[in-house]
Amino acid sequence: MKAVVFGGGGFLGGAISRRLLVAGAQVRVFGRRPYPGAAAAGCECVQGDVTDWAAVRRAVQGCDVVFHAAAKVGLWGRYEDYFRVNVDGTKNVIHACHDAGVPKLVFTSSPSVVFDGGDCEGGNESLPYPARFDSDYSRTKAMAEQMVLSANGAVVATVALRPHLIWGPGDTNLLPRLVAQQKKLKRIGDFNKRVDTTYIDDAAEAHYLAAARLGPKSPIAGKAYFISQGDPRPLWFMVNGLLAAAGQPPVQRQAPLWAAKAAASVYEAWWTLRKREDEPPLTRFLLAQLTTAHWFDISAARRDLGYVPTVKIEDGLARLKAWLAATPAAPAAA
Repeated sequence: MKAVVFGGGGFLGGAISRRLLVAGAQVRVFGRRPYPGAAAAGCECVQGDVTDWAAVRRAVQGCDVVFHAAAKVGLWGRYEDYFRVNVDGTKNVIHACHDAGVPKLVFTSSPSVVFDGGDCEGGNESLPYPARFDSDYSRTKAMAEQMVLSANGAVVATVALRPHLIWGPGDTNLLPRLVAQQKKLKRIGDFNKRVDTTYIDDAAEAHYLAAARLGPKSPIAGKAYFISQGDPRPLWFMVNGLLAAAGQPPVQRQAPLWAAKAAASVYEAWWTLRKREDEPPLTRFLLAQLTTAHWFDISAARRDLGYVPTVKIEDGLARLKAWLAATPAAPAAA
């Protein structure tokens, strides 16, 4: 197998690349910066941007499978920036696969593409896209996912995976944000609903399994799959567990729901007025995530992908703690 991983220098993309190397694949990593670690591990590193059609086309040449894990993430920013990377960038990847005759495209999506602001308890892939989105990230990822699934056909077989809240050693997003905001974090009222999470090794394994089973006549072609540990836990159990692994105290302060709603509205209005591109401390989308249940039925992934989560959450937290203790530049030192 010769694979290219778009976003291969990131948290998930890096884990996918390592899993492919273990399987004996030739791996090309495509990203905006040099990645010495990936090169040292044996990957071919190509620097470029998914919004650059020519660079994307060159990157997929000669590959058997494309993993598209590059995206603009976050809760705030200009819609145009999200659209350019998540939609136009994905369009470039799809067209490049067709143009170069790459037979497989595995797309990293997100459960937020079906988030309607309310509780989701055990929802499966029959959930519809919502009529409206509370974040540009969700909106543009939904658009990208639909393009990928619609592109499935005889030339290129496609599949989309929706891992929820990926965490573990090497995390460059969730844990650093929690550590940076620890002193400002507040529990919202008595809300502590169950949420899904996905340990990084299992998230990478799901992508590997999808690529192995994907083909023009495969039952997974043209479909989306939820991915998680299959073990939803109360939100603040996970938040405080991650903080504890980083040597941080638990979140104990609380704010009433009405105050949090008012604060989110004020922050969004002020950030919009000032045209700020950094993220507000609280948004309506984040507030909804903190006060609703969002966990999913992964039966389809178990059945069709052969996906079996292997890391228990407590074991994963122990691994994370050990990694943080051994890594001077990790979030524990933030």
